[in-house]
Amino acid sequence: MSDLSLRMEFATETARAAGAIALRFYQKAPEVERKADNTPVTAADRGAEMLIRERIRAAYPGDGILGEEFGEVPGTSGRRWIIDPIDGTKSFIQGVPLFGVLIGLEGPEGCEAGAVHFPALDEMVCAARGEGAWWNGQRARVSAVVSISEACIAYTSLRNFEKAGPASVAAWRRLSAATRIQRGWGDCYGHILVATGRAEAMFDPLLNPWDCAPFPPILEEAGGTFTDCEGNRTIRGGNGISTNGRLFGAVLDLVRGPGPAAAAAAEGNPL
Repeated sequence: MSDLSLRMEFATETARAAGAIALRFYQKAPEVERKADNTPVTAADRGAEMLIRERIRAAYPGDGILGEEFGEVPGTSGRRWIIDPIDGTKSFIQGVPLFGVLIGLEGPEGCEAGAVHFPALDEMVCAARGEGAWWNGQRARVSAVVSISEACIAYTSLRNFEKAGPASVAAWRRLSAATRIQRGWGDCYGHILVATGRAEAMFDPLLNPWDCAPFPPILEEAGGTFTDCEGNRTIRGGNGISTNGRLFGAVLDLVRGPGPAAAAAAEGNPL
């Protein structure tokens, strides 16, 4: 078994263990605090991240760690684990099961492996470069849809498009008008729906690295894409788009929109 396969297995086992901590608080009205950026956090978030960090330090002491709740610890190996103990904390607090534990592994050439676990749904999706993507033990594959007019597109929050600015709002309007169905299956769940063939695209206008570190290997090993809004293969673009690959160009064109001249002409305004 390759080193990346072993690390993928470690990520899945650790994500399950962290998910078990989250379930102790799920639908039990956990106390909610506000962080400096006004986002919510609970004892479940902190407890799950502490467990993940302890397991990483024990198994891979030379690796760095970057987590949403407790920041960054540099490593010496050239590899770094990027973790979000509960992605979708708002859903978690609301008692909605679409929250997940995210664990990604970043190496010198980018994101190499990762796992996403949905404790309340008992779903696990994981991948490693060259080892395939797996959904509950079966191969994960994107959909075969090739027409944007037949596509299902997911998003997290309409308010996030407003927060990201007018260009983001306009991009969403174009995507919404062009696709068959639009649903707020948000946070990590939307991206995993794309990787498992249940949606064709997911658009997140606001993302941190820990919100998406497992997605590049998972989406690409499943046959799809994960990029920022400019089409760059990165988790540090501040936003993210997952597609089934076949619709990557069409989705990116809609997100980017017409150039200034075409936009002005469409509105009847000279430049």
